[in-house]
Amino acid sequence: MLTNRDIVDLTTFRQTLHLYPEVSGAEAQTARRIVNALADTEPDTVITDLGGHGVAAVWAGAEPGPTVMFRAELDALPILELTGLPYASTLPGTAHLCGHDGHMTILLALARLIARQRPARGRVVLLFQPAEEDGSGAAAVIADARFAGIAPDWAFSLHNMPGVPLGQAMLAAGPANCASMGLKITLTGKTAHAAQPEAGVSPALAMAALIPALVGLGSGGEVGPGFRLVTLTHARLGEPAFGISPASGEVWATLRTRDDADMADLAEASEALAEEQARLHGLELAMSVHDAFSACSNDAEATDHLARGLAAVGLGQITEGLPFRASEDFGRFGAGARSAMAFLGAGTGMPMLHNPDYDFPDALIPQGAALFDAVLRDILG
Repeated sequence: MLTNRDIVDLTTFRQTLHLYPEVSGAEAQTARRIVNALADTEPDTVITDLGGHGVAAVWAGAEPGPTVMFRAELDALPILELTGLPYASTLPGTAHLCGHDGHMTILLALARLIARQRPARGRVVLLFQPAEEDGSGAAAVIADARFAGIAPDWAFSLHNMPGVPLGQAMLAAGPANCASMGLKITLTGKTAHAAQPEAGVSPALAMAALIPALVGLGSGGEVGPGFRLVTLTHARLGEPAFGISPASGEVWATLRTRDDADMADLAEASEALAEEQARLHGLELAMSVHDAFSACSNDAEATDHLARGLAAVGLGQITEGLPFRASEDFGRFGAGARSAMAFLGAGTGMPMLHNPDYDFPDALIPQGAALFDAVLRDILG
């Protein structure tokens, strides 16, 4: 059990992380803070620069057994914070507005509990993963050759969830988060004087046709089988000038599906629309994929471990409301491990994730640590 001193120390640490956020791929200082904070918990091994700036701490039990991994995220968001808190971000335009500062602190709290009572068998891995927000971090960690040496049999994570009451958690087996990917479409023609547009090749009409066609591929609705959503996120046509008929344009869209197989189909359909408009209007076409997330699904047995953990520490379980439309790259770990994620209630009537006035509730630190500790003891003793 965490002591009052632990909670004070950990709360201060969380607020320090909040002061100094770093975006995906730039989490070097955050990783150093984590490594320093882990030192007193005496892990057997600490792996640094894992898949970027990732950190993995490993503790072994006395007897052989499975490897159980708990994951938190290192990165912050490129959003201006407007909380006015005394520990608000010191870096304008970057802030922990998703709660990853709190998730890291929960794992550090768990590290203290592990140090006081190592598991009876197997291994525990605490992974502080880089670059979750852009979808690249989990894949990079898994691709790192050193990950094979700590590859888990079981993998668990949590995310704080505003709108869900404190003391409750959303958890169910099956789909938990949608797959998504950003598709950037670039159309290139030829500039001309605005008085003689026929002398050039403008992408304007192609874009005008392409945008509603893309959005029409996925209208959203309930996140059930076959769910598809296409969201236009950015468009640009030429330069801001009245004397030029433009030569270039961009359309950015986020594609979202419940299942990975449907994502492949939606991406193919989107690309076909872009190819058709480029051909019809005599334009050069380039396409690129960004922020690609696999679907996240909760394994039934791993979900049972989390459910027993919730009951053991007195947290209520809500099974309705999943999956979320939002994406989460934790799903990639499910390809090699039995994995599950719980969504820990951050309270009602508070700002939502990614809002400029959001702040992680420190009351979740002992809750999250107790939940993970209960799961750990359930599997490894």
